[in-house]
Amino acid sequence: MKVLVIGGGAREHALCRSLSLDPDVTALHCAPGNTGIAEVATTHPVDVLDGAAVADLALALGADLVVVGPEAPLVAGVADAVRERGVAAFGPSAEAARLEGSKAFAKDVMAAAEVPTARSYVCAGPAEIDAALDAFGAPYVVKDDGLAAGKGVVVTDDVEAARAHALACERVVIEEFLDGPEVSLFAVTDGETVVPLQPAQDFKRALDGDEGPNTGGMGAYSPLPWADPKLVDEVLQTVLQPTVDELRRRGTPFSGLLYAGLAITSRGVRVIEFNARFGDPETQVVLARLKTPLAGLLHAAATGELAAFPALRWSEGAAVTVVVASHNYPGTPRTGDVIEGLADVAEQDAPHAYVLHAGTQRDGSGRVVSAGGRVLSVTASGTDLGEARTRAYEAVSRLRLDGSHHRTDIAARAAEAAAAVG
Repeated sequence: MKVLVIGGGAREHALCRSLSLDPDVTALHCAPGNTGIAEVATTHPVDVLDGAAVADLALALGADLVVVGPEAPLVAGVADAVRERGVAAFGPSAEAARLEGSKAFAKDVMAAAEVPTARSYVCAGPAEIDAALDAFGAPYVVKDDGLAAGKGVVVTDDVEAARAHALACERVVIEEFLDGPEVSLFAVTDGETVVPLQPAQDFKRALDGDEGPNTGGMGAYSPLPWADPKLVDEVLQTVLQPTVDELRRRGTPFSGLLYAGLAITSRGVRVIEFNARFGDPETQVVLARLKTPLAGLLHAAATGELAAFPALRWSEGAAVTVVVASHNYPGTPRTGDVIEGLADVAEQDAPHAYVLHAGTQRDGSGRVVSAGGRVLSVTASGTDLGEARTRAYEAVSRLRLDGSHHRTDIAARAAEAAAAVG
């Protein structure tokens, strides 16, 4: 199978890494890719939002499968453009991707499918915003209705900060605060059959102890030793399958990766939000544990053959990812700083730990430099969370990037809890 992956972040590097290890993949391409991806796939320049250009590239490469990584190309209809040219595409149509592209649309689908979620108001002006904030009270949860690269949500006790964020949004969803730990659960679907993956937990806040501003994600781990063993089955029955069934009923079947962001509240599981693609950094740890070859799974979803696909196989161990971010992230990041230590990790930590590139590029001298906010995802596996954590942070300690920062507490509480039970 010849596979083309669209995107250039750590999520796409994780996808490419898994696909490169799949014996059924005879050629692996990525557009535009990044410095790290170029080590496992042939990279090509492309405008990821230009469906015709992506489809042309897929045909030129003789691709059997196109995997669309980021949300913006999906909402722009890139998967549709590829399918219209006769190439299998893993990723929902633009219409179905509205599940992520519009929080209000997602709430409407959940209401029709009787999926448990937070009570909410869609607001279009100052009067409606003030009424909604007053109705729910603190902590205030304010969400930009559209795509915001993981930074469109503000959770705050400061009503003025909540109001300012709401007014800055063209259309805004204000909802009740959901208590309890958060879980990310991915599912692969062909529009009918839904195959859940293993759950993960990510860390949105920039600083240790869940302090600081929201980010696109500073780390993740899997499995979740504290979670109910029946959680995946419960979410499949009450959230994932009903949502897929409702979208098919509407004539806009969802085929691809359905990502449910969940809160395990005192009143049960509630959906915080849906995404229409693999999440970053959760993908890094979920794929690190997946033993089933990836290409066949994604191709089965893209071609409507998921019902016949064998049950997924998983490592019994654990995986942890720690994100190394640029100076000032999640504010305007400083770029162009030289990254050192990548070869040291490859020599001393492989195969248990490895670096996935997110925001990197080569400068005029051929050095790898920072080129974004989240620069690297250091991912490690172990027999349990404690070992995976130790290996991840040992690898992080070998990396040098001026002004960079990372959280030191990724999976710490979960590892301690698991060790106490063990």
